[in-house]
Amino acid sequence: MAAAALEGTMFDKLKGLLAGLDADYADARYEVKTATSLAFAGRELTTVGSNATDGFVVRVLAGGGMASVVFTKEADGRKAAATALANARLIGRAVKKPVALAPAEAVKDSFKPALKEDPRAVSIEEKLDLLRRYNDIPLAHEGVATTALGYGETVREKWFVSTEGGEIREELVTTRVLGEIIAKDGGLTQNVRVACGGSQGFQHVRGQEALIEERTRIALDLLKARPVQGGSHDCVLNCNLAGVFAHEAFGHFSEADIVETLPAMREKMRLGARLGSESLSITDDATRPDLLGFYRYDDEGVRVRKTKLLDRGVLVGRLHSRRTAAEFGEPLSGHMIAEDYRFAPIVRMGTIFIEPGEHSVSDLLERLGEGLYICDAKGGQTAGENFSFGAQYAYEVKGGKQGRMLRDINISGDLYRTMTDIAAVGKDVGFAKSGGCGKGQTNIRSCHGAPHVLIKNLVVGGAR
Repeated sequence: MAAAALEGTMFDKLKGLLAGLDADYADARYEVKTATSLAFAGRELTTVGSNATDGFVVRVLAGGGMASVVFTKEADGRKAAATALANARLIGRAVKKPVALAPAEAVKDSFKPALKEDPRAVSIEEKLDLLRRYNDIPLAHEGVATTALGYGETVREKWFVSTEGGEIREELVTTRVLGEIIAKDGGLTQNVRVACGGSQGFQHVRGQEALIEERTRIALDLLKARPVQGGSHDCVLNCNLAGVFAHEAFGHFSEADIVETLPAMREKMRLGARLGSESLSITDDATRPDLLGFYRYDDEGVRVRKTKLLDRGVLVGRLHSRRTAAEFGEPLSGHMIAEDYRFAPIVRMGTIFIEPGEHSVSDLLERLGEGLYICDAKGGQTAGENFSFGAQYAYEVKGGKQGRMLRDINISGDLYRTMTDIAAVGKDVGFAKSGGCGKGQTNIRSCHGAPHVLIKNLVVGGAR
């Protein structure tokens, strides 16, 4: 069947599921998800596989309540829609405030990304050969104990219709190589993460030998590094670590569904509030096709738009669903995203990043004078306004010059104090090559970025 005919048929099927529903609003999504995985643990090939799954989600707003039902068999569609309607009415009788949706344009569109090299046209043998060559690079070095390296490819073909007349088909393609290099010397073990990938084709994971060599060198150098001395330090964070800070410490509080039920946080995160220094501006821009977080429409059928969140330290925007935009009385942003067909969407970041300043890295180190240059995130957590992140490695800085390597680093602090203590921002911006966010559901395309940033009085954990 021709692609246009198949597309039309699926739209008709989804509209049929919603036909006749006595609801204020309803939408339906159908998705085919195809995932390919390859993995090595050391020299052992542990995974070679590909699978395709599909399913439906129906959401219904009725009587002030909103409910969703997931199902995998098309024959169950009418029953699922009726169940969602009944559940929405039950919820509506129990909620104190009826759900309302901000008005949105009913879009009719079909969008496929412009792939430079479609990974579906690359054989599994070629993918395996590429991953094996990458895996062999660190294993050839004395001091590397093992590796954990994998290739992942996810293709999502999505259809969306709504009772307001929306009809959207969109395709998302993600490729990545992700893993760790583990070095060991006696009882000391150090691991360094490796990541490359993107949303515009297989070329994102080709030609990454130099990256693998660089990460191997860092893992081996860490075996000779000294533990950091804990305390309060002035620090420069590299692009990766500053980007994780933007995502984890600030970004989640820019998601409207996080703060809407927390009165104290909602007051602090009111538009117009000063939250950081004048050096700091933060934007979410999922419209940039060259980045991992790119998409055209969210899973409510709203076209995503570039959204400035922080302008020279002042909160000026927020990420919204149609429901939260109505709740806050603020503009739609198109940030309602589901992991896949198994889930109703939630508010998610797309590509969040600290906007560039005017300083080179050498300028920042010179301004730092004495302190630490801290590189690459290594896990972390947030608890309210407080954050704690591991870092993969750091360097001493003395007299504005980078010195010896340090290890065993953890940074922590209060979000608002830290944003106020950002003294200068670099002009280079680096973006994550392999995304991921675990808020409620996994979003492998959630992307972050930043230039280097200089922060005063950052709490660094380590040896004392």
